[in-house]
Amino acid sequence: MSIIFREARRDEVMTVVAMLRDDALGAAREGAAESEYLAAFDAMQAAGGNRLIVGVEVDDIVATYQLTFISGLSLRAALRAQLESVRVASDRRGQGLGHALIADAEARSRAAGCALMQLTMNSTREQTNRFYQQLGFVPSHIGFKRDLT
Repeated sequence: MSIIFREARRDEVMTVVAMLRDDALGAAREGAAESEYLAAFDAMQAAGGNRLIVGVEVDDIVATYQLTFISGLSLRAALRAQLESVRVASDRRGQGLGHALIADAEARSRAAGCALMQLTMNSTREQTNRFYQQLGFVPSHIGFKRDLT
């Protein structure tokens, strides 16, 4: 497996969106117009500390995640990394790519000076829950969301 993780390009956004749609949860919540996804990508790029990363094998995007660095006062003013939208192509799951993806995110987080890496996931994803715990993530908090639309 020869995967290279790098920052996504604008012309790859819709390929990433297709990966986000590639399960029952994603299919139900992803459906914005291409222009909206491109505007969101542009805003991420302009914000700094908010990056969309893709895992590429030859010319195919086979994995993706978003990594955002968050400054805060808690934990002795620690910089933290927020990991979001983690996806591995459905035909590539179970081949160790998820481990490589998390290792890449951790390396980027450490290089940025983060004290911790955090993520949230849908509670119905039981297999994903086990995966993250096997990698050393601890389910230490209860997360809440409120729809503002």
